[in-house]
Amino acid sequence: MRVVPQRRLRSLAELDEAVTTCRACPRLVEWRERVAREKRAAFADETYWGRPVPGFGPHDASLGIVGLAPAAHGANRTGRMFTGDRSGDVLYQALYDVGLASQPTAVSIGDGLTLRGTRIMSPVRCAPPQNKPTPGERDRCRPWLARELEFLRPTLRAIVVLGAFGWQALLPVLADAGWPVPKPRPSFGHGAHVLLGDLHLFGCFHVSQRNTQTGKLTPAMVREVLVDAAAAAGLRDCGT
Repeated sequence: MRVVPQRRLRSLAELDEAVTTCRACPRLVEWRERVAREKRAAFADETYWGRPVPGFGPHDASLGIVGLAPAAHGANRTGRMFTGDRSGDVLYQALYDVGLASQPTAVSIGDGLTLRGTRIMSPVRCAPPQNKPTPGERDRCRPWLARELEFLRPTLRAIVVLGAFGWQALLPVLADAGWPVPKPRPSFGHGAHVLLGDLHLFGCFHVSQRNTQTGKLTPAMVREVLVDAAAAAGLRDCGT
């Protein structure tokens, strides 16, 4: 089992590289590597990433987006958050629509996509079976997110959290990092907006297929949250 001492990392670039070598959770290591070997028939000719997935976006981002974990045949295949799956199709289209992404699609790590003032992160960096990490796996992965937020703190002004899992995982990290998280902790909900000192926290239903195909979450709903969060982050002219 390989555990990286995150405190020794001196930059986001070093952290992103170190994330990819982590083997702290045996169940997740076994699963992500098995998926990468067995593959899905549609991607049989591709070489899967099959490792933990680092954050994506500029190192001086003022807006963060926090999801759940890499998808088995999405980011676990491509090596970039929300890339190559249906959830990413919805998220990047919305980011493009409001002026935060350079293109509306995310197909591969080398497709030229860039984000404007926005960084995508996750509480769990490996694809979990049934998309359900255990509390223990979440907690072992927490130092990666904590260190990432430390590096971003000088510029970070707003975070959009996709789903209740990410919301529950993020709040303790923010509290430990010194942001004033009230007690009881604020509840997750779509459209929730909480001010934690100088940080705006927004809730948005996760862009999962279940939510988008049932209509629980529409593209317009995603855009609305992103526009509000971009304004709070000081990213002007978004969604106009």
